[in-house]
Amino acid sequence: MAAPEEPSGGRAGGEPGREAAGLSGGRCGGGTAAATAVMFRCGEELVSGESEEESNGVNLMEFSDEILLHILSYVPCTDLVLNVRKTCRKLATLCLDKSLTHTVLLQKDYKVNKDKVKQLMRDIGKEIYQLNMAGCYWLPSSTIDHVIRCKNLVKLNLSGCHITSLRLSKMLSALQHLRSLAIDVNPGFDASQLSSECKATLSRVSELKQTLYTPSYGVVPCCTSLEKLLLYFEILDRSREGFMLSGQLMVGESNVPHYQNLRVFYARLAPGYVNQEVVRLYLAVLSDRTPENLHAFLISAPGSFAETGATKNLLDSMARNVRLDALQLPKAWINGSGLLQHLKFNNPFYFSFSRCTLSGGHLIQRVINGGKDLKSLTSLNLSGCVHCLAPESLFRKAEDDIDSSILESLVVSCCNLRHLNLSAAHHHSSESIGNHLCQLLSRLKHLLSLALPVCSITDVAANVEKPPTQPSAAPQTFGKKVRVGIQTYPRNLTDQANQKIESSVFWTLMGSLRFLETLEIIGSSFSSAMPRNEPAIRNSLPPCVRAQSVGDSEVAAISQLTYLQSLTLAQLPNIVTGSGLVSIGLQCQHLRTLSLANLGMMGKVVYMSALLDMLKHCKCLRDLRLEQPYFSAGAQFFQALSHCSSLQRLCIVSRSGTLQSDAVMSFMASCLEVVMCHMFMGESLTVCRNLQQSIVRSFQADRSALNVVIFPLLHEDLTEVIRDVPMRHLDEITLFKSRVAEEPPNLWW
Repeated sequence: MAAPEEPSGGRAGGEPGREAAGLSGGRCGGGTAAATAVMFRCGEELVSGESEEESNGVNLMEFSDEILLHILSYVPCTDLVLNVRKTCRKLATLCLDKSLTHTVLLQKDYKVNKDKVKQLMRDIGKEIYQLNMAGCYWLPSSTIDHVIRCKNLVKLNLSGCHITSLRLSKMLSALQHLRSLAIDVNPGFDASQLSSECKATLSRVSELKQTLYTPSYGVVPCCTSLEKLLLYFEILDRSREGFMLSGQLMVGESNVPHYQNLRVFYARLAPGYVNQEVVRLYLAVLSDRTPENLHAFLISAPGSFAETGATKNLLDSMARNVRLDALQLPKAWINGSGLLQHLKFNNPFYFSFSRCTLSGGHLIQRVINGGKDLKSLTSLNLSGCVHCLAPESLFRKAEDDIDSSILESLVVSCCNLRHLNLSAAHHHSSESIGNHLCQLLSRLKHLLSLALPVCSITDVAANVEKPPTQPSAAPQTFGKKVRVGIQTYPRNLTDQANQKIESSVFWTLMGSLRFLETLEIIGSSFSSAMPRNEPAIRNSLPPCVRAQSVGDSEVAAISQLTYLQSLTLAQLPNIVTGSGLVSIGLQCQHLRTLSLANLGMMGKVVYMSALLDMLKHCKCLRDLRLEQPYFSAGAQFFQALSHCSSLQRLCIVSRSGTLQSDAVMSFMASCLEVVMCHMFMGESLTVCRNLQQSIVRSFQADRSALNVVIFPLLHEDLTEVIRDVPMRHLDEITLFKSRVAEEPPNLWW
């Protein structure tokens, strides 16, 4: 894993960092229907012999091969090989060009099935060097057998795919050129079933990503040439039968890892004691001898993960022998220790101190070298670091103002930051002119993703002049009473301008970050009603007092982000009408992921009318997550949602929420791209089960990837239902979390 390079010019005009917005990774399945249709039309015109004069459109076949290959790169590989290349001779040749067949991405091609994979491997298997099937949970395990045809594979990602030890052995025995592998290790995995040919292939693998659902070393003992090791621990503390699981591995496996060449070690733990117990066994070998070439050491662990004698020895050894470029450690390993002042860094590009009690003074002196040049740093995660912008952590209260000089030093030293997470903390700015957090962050012109607490974007001057408005009151800036039955939110940005919000610090920040692609504005005390591996949370903490000043006008400021692709808004208590959502829907035409949680008053959904209007404009929206008590998922909501023609995944979490079964069925029938429907509401178990069965019965045959979970939010068996959700959906949308700078950029291909 190398430090990311400067963003190259985008395909649509040279904007930095334009990797998304429907422009790259087209073969992953997004925004491809139109491109495929164009190719088909071109083929039909050529076959039918229409002349240019007879055709009403441009004949794309007159373009150069380079331009056509560029267009074809946005079409899913399955469509290219199985459909588009059959339209004419020229496309038949171009569709098999090495630039299109070298890398095959199936990870979000929800329409791919076993037969398509079989035909694809048969037609171009020998031309494929990189194959990504991550998260293809709907494909039967026998599909993996066809990967054997890809004799020249160098990189293979099968995370989330069903695969047994014997199938893995058979497949890897035939892939002698493989150097990068990603797999899941499920209960029943038996390393003794791996053949000598399979182990020979594994001995040459230098990059391994392993997701563990059972205590095991997996294939790590066989990988003697490892340079990059990524471990995801998803082991539950209890089996389905209720038995406690142990983290102790088989004695025969204990002579494991070969870490002598390791450059990158990454471990992400789901909640649970067993996960901590197993990762300690992986770390035991590292504590004996730290690899000399180690340059990235990252452990992401929720909750308390205590430091032991072995881990202390490991960290001491790292401090003496290695220079790091990326670092993330459990909070207990950093808090109260002098570790940071002893670790040495080379050209660091990623730091994560999430949930650590790191003061601003320590951050500047020990991490940023006293404010010296740190242009190499591109990703920084300070989520939950409540004291990171204060000189000292002792005797500081949450409502105290930040020290703007610390943030200014951070901005000046790390001027090339692209990913910054400051969420889950109270970062209150003082009244000093020019020292507001938003004003200082506006200097980071390269930012692509940003996460902030709601209270940090409050305009201090305005906040001092007037007390926070109450959500139950009509919006004061409208200057007139709210008339029942009449929409009261402004219809366009001109109306918003009349509210004099352009001068606010948050409006200025949004205007300065013109290439921002991901934005999260999350209440500092927000917690989702549906945590991981635990019962639903019935009560929530009140929002920060300063957050009471953040409402519709601040949300409207987000509409300036032309290239915004992912937006999260959580715990904004002063949302009155939701008018800003309409502006976002109109202006942010590249928006693909939208997550809204606990907006406005908790007793009712005050922004429903604006949300319905917004959804009618979100033609590129793929993922929608809504978490709001008393949400009514009825006919009006699903009718508006049907305008989102690209929607693939929907998740609604609502305590005391209701749903209308007929409306859900009509929505599923009209939105043909939807493959995930998760609803955790206040309905009875019978209503939920009947609707879930109806959806599966009606649509599963035509949508093999369909995953439906409809269940009462407060039911005692919720955790048992959650454990069956495919990890791709659970991790990316169903469970709420901040995702900005969660992992280093380019951690895996």
